[in-house]
Amino acid sequence: MWNFLLAFIPRAVVQGVPLLYGSTGEIITQKSGNLNLGIPGVMYVGAISGVIGSFLYESSTANLNPALAILIPMLCCLLGSLLMGLLYCFLTVTLRANQNVTGLAMTTFGVGFGNFFGGSLIKLVDADVPSIALSATSSYFSKSLPFASKMGWFGKLFLSYGFLAYLAVIIALAASYFLNHTRKGLHLRAVGENPNTADAVGINVSKYKYVATCVGCMIAGLGGLYYVMDYACGVWSNDAFGDRGWLAIALVIFTIWRPNLSILASFLFGGLYILYLYIPTGMDHMEYQELYKMIPYVVTLVVLVVTSVRSKRENQPPASLGVPYFREER
Repeated sequence: MWNFLLAFIPRAVVQGVPLLYGSTGEIITQKSGNLNLGIPGVMYVGAISGVIGSFLYESSTANLNPALAILIPMLCCLLGSLLMGLLYCFLTVTLRANQNVTGLAMTTFGVGFGNFFGGSLIKLVDADVPSIALSATSSYFSKSLPFASKMGWFGKLFLSYGFLAYLAVIIALAASYFLNHTRKGLHLRAVGENPNTADAVGINVSKYKYVATCVGCMIAGLGGLYYVMDYACGVWSNDAFGDRGWLAIALVIFTIWRPNLSILASFLFGGLYILYLYIPTGMDHMEYQELYKMIPYVVTLVVLVVTSVRSKRENQPPASLGVPYFREER
């Protein structure tokens, strides 16, 4: 049993880190009242932007500088994700387009954008398989603490991950502190709950929506970069993300809009996501594997039902979530 846990938990953690980035970014976005269903597309654009930056850097030099090998993909990822956030805000905040339709359109656009440029890079390298490998850059992202291997089970469970995994936890904790213990965080929550009142007391509603959504998209984009550079060992394949972006959105509901809870919840979902790999295999069990893949979504539905029945205000989404704000109607 212990050997099983030592093998299962690290895999659940690395599987959950992209979900943690996505859910943290979406929580910040939703706290402003914006319902961004484009998170899967944002993560896709963040990933391919980092891949493009890394590919251009690896192609331009034989000896990679460790700092640049990390900074270039990260900056490209953040820039691509930021542009997606700005596009969403321009459409929903400035032009007041429907948030649900805009988010779904951005998901379709982001996946198409990633597949187009990913496919183009694959053709450039003339690979035998439909993928591109950036192993040199990936080695810097996936490098664990040097003393982790010497600390036995503790090192394997807690210290054997790349720096982006620890950064995800730090960002989630910082987001929780910001939302609950700072004046700016209180203003952001006020915008999400009642933008009319927030506007009346002098809070710039549009500014908070823009900043929160763009920051949320940048955080979510890092989840896509982590998936490619760390989890997938630098290998980009079109349509390899699966439904992780949607799971990140489901996590927002599961954690009742609390970034600190999303840390453990993401790792739990990561474990549930790969649980089917650990059940007995064979033709007699194939249909059960598909049922196991449904567990994260079933759990989310149960939590949604329970929180709705209890009707506690602190467990409910922001009151103006998904509702466009018209200042002229105030």
